[in-house]
Amino acid sequence: MDLSKIAISINKAINTQEVAVKEKHARTCILGTHHEKGAHTFWAAVNRLPLSSNAVLCWKFCHVFHKLLRDGHPNVIKDSMRNKADLTDMSRMWGHLSEGYGKLCSIYLKLLITKMEFHIKNPRFPGNLQMSNRQLEEAGENDVNNFFQLTVEMFDYLECELNLFLGVFSSLDMSRSVSVTAAGQCRLAPLIQVILDCSHLYDYTVKLLFKLHSCLPADTLQGHRDRFQEQFKKLKSLFYRSSNLQYFKRLIQIPQLPENPPNFLRASALSEHISPVVVIPAESSSPESEHMVETDDLVDTDLPAPVETKFDDLFGTSAAIDPFNFNNQNGMRKDDKDRLIEQLTREVQALKDELESFRLESGRLCQALRGRVNELEAELAEQSHLRLQAAGESEFLKAELDDLRRVREDTEKEQRSLTEIEKKAQANEQRYTKLKEKYSELVQGHAELLRKNAEVTRQMTVARAAQDEVDAMRKEMQDKVKAAQDFADKQERAQRERVEELQRELVSNMAELDSLKTTMASSQQSSEALGTQLAAMESEKAALVESLSKVKAELAFQGEELERVQSSLATERESGVKTAEALQNQLNDKESREQALESQLVTARWSSLQGAVEEAEKIIQDSLAQIDDPAHISCTSSADYLASRCKASVDCVEQLLPARDAFIADDTGVSQLLKVVTQCGHLVGDTIVQGSATSHMVPVEQADVLSESVKACGAEALLFLGHMKKKEDLKTADNCKLKEALKAILDTAEKLRPKGLELQQGELGDLVEQEMAATSAAVESAAARIEEMLNKSRAVDTGIKMEVNERILASCTDLMTAIKALVLSSKDLQREIVESGRGAASKKEFYAKNSRWTEGLISASKAVGWGATVMVDAADLVVQGKGKFEELMVCSREIAASTAQLVAASKVKADKDSGNLQRLQQTSRGVTQATAAVVASTKSGKSQIEDKDTMDFSSMTLTQIKRQEMDAQVLVLELETRLQKERERLGELRKKHYELAGVAEGWEADEEGSG
Repeated sequence: MDLSKIAISINKAINTQEVAVKEKHARTCILGTHHEKGAHTFWAAVNRLPLSSNAVLCWKFCHVFHKLLRDGHPNVIKDSMRNKADLTDMSRMWGHLSEGYGKLCSIYLKLLITKMEFHIKNPRFPGNLQMSNRQLEEAGENDVNNFFQLTVEMFDYLECELNLFLGVFSSLDMSRSVSVTAAGQCRLAPLIQVILDCSHLYDYTVKLLFKLHSCLPADTLQGHRDRFQEQFKKLKSLFYRSSNLQYFKRLIQIPQLPENPPNFLRASALSEHISPVVVIPAESSSPESEHMVETDDLVDTDLPAPVETKFDDLFGTSAAIDPFNFNNQNGMRKDDKDRLIEQLTREVQALKDELESFRLESGRLCQALRGRVNELEAELAEQSHLRLQAAGESEFLKAELDDLRRVREDTEKEQRSLTEIEKKAQANEQRYTKLKEKYSELVQGHAELLRKNAEVTRQMTVARAAQDEVDAMRKEMQDKVKAAQDFADKQERAQRERVEELQRELVSNMAELDSLKTTMASSQQSSEALGTQLAAMESEKAALVESLSKVKAELAFQGEELERVQSSLATERESGVKTAEALQNQLNDKESREQALESQLVTARWSSLQGAVEEAEKIIQDSLAQIDDPAHISCTSSADYLASRCKASVDCVEQLLPARDAFIADDTGVSQLLKVVTQCGHLVGDTIVQGSATSHMVPVEQADVLSESVKACGAEALLFLGHMKKKEDLKTADNCKLKEALKAILDTAEKLRPKGLELQQGELGDLVEQEMAATSAAVESAAARIEEMLNKSRAVDTGIKMEVNERILASCTDLMTAIKALVLSSKDLQREIVESGRGAASKKEFYAKNSRWTEGLISASKAVGWGATVMVDAADLVVQGKGKFEELMVCSREIAASTAQLVAASKVKADKDSGNLQRLQQTSRGVTQATAAVVASTKSGKSQIEDKDTMDFSSMTLTQIKRQEMDAQVLVLELETRLQKERERLGELRKKHYELAGVAEGWEADEEGSG
């Protein structure tokens, strides 16, 4: 393929027209990369284009470059990494625009840079991201850490894709049919590549998360699940919105995601996951291309030279030596056949190119279909294995069912024979039972009468005892009343109430006595009635005795019949006993087998516990080995994260003893102990690694203490797990030393946490209010001092100096007024944020919950107040003639930076449609304009003062002028050297300021926690 044709196609694909890139030009660019096995020609043509000056041109470049990264030669990614710095600078430059193609170009360039970095880090992934499940497994190299890191990188990759998706949709007016306009299609066309990438990234992310959940605890992956939930909602919404656009319906079939995200906590949910497949229909000519004819396809009959070269190419001879070359003889022109041959040759070449593109496209589709076939074959093999396993189980169950049926038939036969025998015996026993029931009824009636008699006797005894007790109480009460009367003479008022109380008790006792008397009278009456009943029962008893004698005679007769029946049953019982013995032997065999299985189950439980303990030991030993690994020195962590890991480890260790006691009491509860032991191993190992990583970020003495604590924790954990492996030591295993070691690490981590985090809720909330009030006071004080300096200058200075001082102080006054308005707007916005975000909590609790944001507000407020004070001091010195104009300009710029920090800290949690936010941004622009006015007035005043002091060289000789020139050159060199040193010093100061601000506000801890 001709490189010049590739360059022409690149220039046609990347142009300034706001229309979608034509597919044939993009296809030619892709074929060119495969032809030259790289992207040198592409970048040589692109570097000559003004991408930094035309946003539409840059947008179409990003679209074509994205296609090359996906479908071009694999070397395109490597060749493009040389231009990464230029792409980064271009993205930063376009990022300064807040709307239009500029913002979209910045987002798209960031996506392309992320895509290149991902494929360089993970060379196993092709540019189009099409991989089979086996290749995805190989990409992680069977290491859970690699899978963890790969998932994070895919999250970042997918986040960039979604940002471009949202940016394009937010830039379009979706209330109109933008997808049918050329400008709308220009913005929507790159989203086809984004949809293809997103479908694969979503599929791989789901599979990797299921893989991680099968290897790591669920708590460790909570951040992954939260991030996936957020991206799932965005991707589902964007796919749905895209599928409703007319432009996409003709070019691509967009899949729909499920209603709810996968449940990674349930391993079987992986089988329910369906990989989203994006289908691209067979390409058809676009509507705009049907009515357009390229100028390259027209035949120009006025130009003979192309025909001559084509003729030479076809017949392989040159015009100078070929005797049959008639083109130059007698000045004859080409005939129609030559033109027809040329046209047909060009058509053949175009058809070859199109055939080659079709071959590449069909190869890509075949590769995708092969991957899908491999996945389906794997699923089919798994289903076949499950079918064979189910068939084996069904055969085994059928055999068992046949055995049970035979046993049931034998049992039924024996049961029928026993039933017949039992029926005969039952008939005899029924007759005997009836007689026995009659005799029992008589005995029970007699016993009931005896019990009633005894009950009456007992009640009479109780009544007599109660009467005796009442008499005794009456005597006792009388004695107490006499004693009370004697004592009432001495303490009449005090004992009067006591006497009344005793009288009330006496009345109640008398009432009880009366009730007992009535009860005793009724009991006497009932005893008389019982006496009469007893006499009647005695007569009835005599009648029953007579009937009993008759019944005994009948029983004797029935006894003889029973003996005859029992003799016949004896033989039948012998056969039944033999059958029962056989059944008993079978039952004993079954019980012995159950006991053997129970012993095996106990052994399996203990072996599973030992396996879990050994796995926990390996994890902790591996963590201790990582501490001594030289490669681990580069790993760092934060004290906050270490403290969170320690707390989780302590909670898990405290659950060990209850789980162990439950296992000792009932070994069937081994699952809880296995879960706790495994989780404890992971958490303690993670604590050891994070403790060692944290020691790399602290001073040497504290690092040594933390390292010793970590090693001691590992030793105690191994010792405790060693006790749990032995049955005789399991009951006596104690985790107190392990908890003490973990608490020692936790105490060290708490000491290493940034000091700014030690503020209490109330202190942090009050500190915000105090700092904002202090800032307002500092600005008010600065404005008053400037007004005072202005009045003093008017009274003392004259001429140019008074004019310069008035101009500078007036601009400073305007700046202070703008800062005052900014602080008031920031207070209003801050109050709105707190009221809308705190819910039922108080303001102080809201500030404490959002401590990072609160500390940012405090820092910004301090910077604004300090800048206002310093600028007033610098202005005072300038007015007095003792200061430098440069100091005043630097102070004003510092105030502008501080106010920008305050605006950023205030708007980070604000609603984008808030009116207070709009006012804050407007006042921020006012501060920027006032700062520029201060700088301009300072420069103007400086120039006026310097023009006044212009030197006069008219009276100097040549030697003096030469001398002054040399002195001036020496001074210039000294000042340049000093300027270079001061710039280096300024850079170091800014680095140190950034580090100290990061430590004070916990930036490093946030980075570690997010990573």
